[in-house]
Amino acid sequence: MKKGSITKAKKNDWKSSWEKSLKRDWQLYLLLIIPIVLVVLFNYAAYPGLRMAFMDYKPALKYAGSKWVGFGTFAKIFKDSDFSRALKSSLAFNLLDLAVGFPMPIILALMLNELRFAKFKKVTQTILYLPHFLSWAVIGSVAYTMFKPSTGLVNVFLMNIGAIDQGIPFLTEKWHWAATYLLVGVWQGMGWGTILYLSAITSISSDLYEAAMIDGANRWQRMWHITLPGIRSTIVTLLIMNLGRVMGSNLERLTAFDNTQVRDFQYQLAVYIFEKGLHSGKFSMATAVGLFQSLVGLMLVLLSDRIAKKLGEDGLL
Repeated sequence: MKKGSITKAKKNDWKSSWEKSLKRDWQLYLLLIIPIVLVVLFNYAAYPGLRMAFMDYKPALKYAGSKWVGFGTFAKIFKDSDFSRALKSSLAFNLLDLAVGFPMPIILALMLNELRFAKFKKVTQTILYLPHFLSWAVIGSVAYTMFKPSTGLVNVFLMNIGAIDQGIPFLTEKWHWAATYLLVGVWQGMGWGTILYLSAITSISSDLYEAAMIDGANRWQRMWHITLPGIRSTIVTLLIMNLGRVMGSNLERLTAFDNTQVRDFQYQLAVYIFEKGLHSGKFSMATAVGLFQSLVGLMLVLLSDRIAKKLGEDGLL
């Protein structure tokens, strides 16, 4: 058979398979249109607006009347001392968030997987997931109520039992504020992160655990030699995705813990973009910083993915 005939036959087979699939699952393909439109609209339709980073954009003049400045906006940002301060603070807190917060969902998933009382397990999972659905405004209000130096519930309780003589400045002293900010963030996100790990754990064959038990492996040995290696690919994938967010920052979270006494620690890139860019009407500056964050995040994802593949993992891409 000639090469052209083989290619034509493959195309016909592919066309026939596609037509059968479309005829069988046309409802599912129809439903897919909605998320595809949303992804295109919110993720890609805004891309033409990135040219704003290379312009001295004036809303009244629009794109046509605004002056092109090339990389002038970026040069201005990189020379700004406030940008350097915000960048250092963002990197420090995001790396600490990663170091403290990333292992917690893994530990929780391992613990929940070992629970044998089904009802207690379900209740525990629900309690751990709930903080994810709370807004940072609510979490911040609760945190200020609990951690006030003199009237906060935590300090009042500790003073009543004689553990401390005076209130701990959880939210008014920079180092205490940093620890509280990080730990509340871990509390808010750790329950939701366990969902993916628990799903990955369920895909591990029960035969492996049975064989290990027959060989005399205890619970800790089964977790270390079966469960953790079984979810290693999931851990690597989520680690790569989290590394891509190292340059980001959450304005809602920072606003919820706003305090003028710790402004140096609180001043991250999200605050810089809002104050120097959007609030001051410097949209080109805000876009440039956002583009810088995205590009650095992309490079970190690509680099970590390549390293993961060299170490024998599947990677993300």
